[in-house]
Amino acid sequence: MDTIKLQAAIDLAGATWQAGETNVSSLSPEAQQMLCGYVPGPGEPSLEEQERIGNSRYAAFKATAAFSSFGYPAAYDLRSGGYVTDVKNQGGCGSCVAFGTVATMEATFRRQRNNPNLAINLSEAHLFYCYAKAQGRTCGNGWWPDKAMECAKQGIVDEACFPYTAGDQNCALASDWQNRLVKISNFQKINDIAAMKEWLSTRGALSACFTVYNDFFSYRSGVYRHVTGAVVGGHCVSIVGYDDNTGCWICKNSWDTGFGEAGYFRIAYGECGIESAIYAVEGIVETGWLSAKVQGLWTNNSDLNSYVHLSEGIGWRRLCTSNVNAHLDMLSQLAASKAQDHTVSVYQDNGVITQIYAW
Repeated sequence: MDTIKLQAAIDLAGATWQAGETNVSSLSPEAQQMLCGYVPGPGEPSLEEQERIGNSRYAAFKATAAFSSFGYPAAYDLRSGGYVTDVKNQGGCGSCVAFGTVATMEATFRRQRNNPNLAINLSEAHLFYCYAKAQGRTCGNGWWPDKAMECAKQGIVDEACFPYTAGDQNCALASDWQNRLVKISNFQKINDIAAMKEWLSTRGALSACFTVYNDFFSYRSGVYRHVTGAVVGGHCVSIVGYDDNTGCWICKNSWDTGFGEAGYFRIAYGECGIESAIYAVEGIVETGWLSAKVQGLWTNNSDLNSYVHLSEGIGWRRLCTSNVNAHLDMLSQLAASKAQDHTVSVYQDNGVITQIYAW
């Protein structure tokens, strides 16, 4: 697309975004279409209908916003707290659903731990080349966000366990993959725009899908609105913030940092159906070994009611209640480790500590 003519059309339309050459604008139409790996699934509204749904939801929100007092701030960006992981690149494969889902999980985990330095890098390859492939999905036919979320409940390994490369391939997990799973506790679909903003400002990122038009590939900066060009397909990303001052969602894309605002883009509220299919991760299951220092202990006169506060952004965790002797022994070891400022390794099962290794 001629970016000079495109910018002239943008300016004429009164839109507030800048067009230019990007790492995807010069790709062939076939390669551009491959980047759009979301096709509405069985029983889902078409992309055109999803745009109408998004417009309707935003119109309803605007109609009530003037008369409502919402509890969320006027603007919020998960990046400002360091909760968003690095921008990735899906390459020439329609695996955007996997990337949007993983990005949402990673940001949610950091927000859950309140730890921007939490080392979390999950495998899109596991989600797409194992789970999606088992459902007959490929780079050419894409996937669906609700199916990806369902699979995330079974667990996704870390990137090193199955590194991502673009292109259909066999599931190739490391031999110890079952010990490296990160699972979500559940997910939900959010249909209310006020609830979306509240979730972003308190819980974590959101997975979203929208319609991609030809002009979007030339997006460089600003708040995107569709101006010209035909529909290319559907695309899924992770929403990491919003700004009521400029009327937009802030999104993390998966087309590398050569696209948009260092891999991110802003899109106007009600645009391209982005509010029509929003999914939220309710939480990350806290199971596995952790290493940290003991920062605090708490208990009361109730039976087996003890908690430990761990460093590294882990926070308060309850000690297991299945065995009196084990409970008291763990409490004793943790107290000794705290007094000596030693690191301990703990095993937690759904957030409850069941084993301790102290040295």
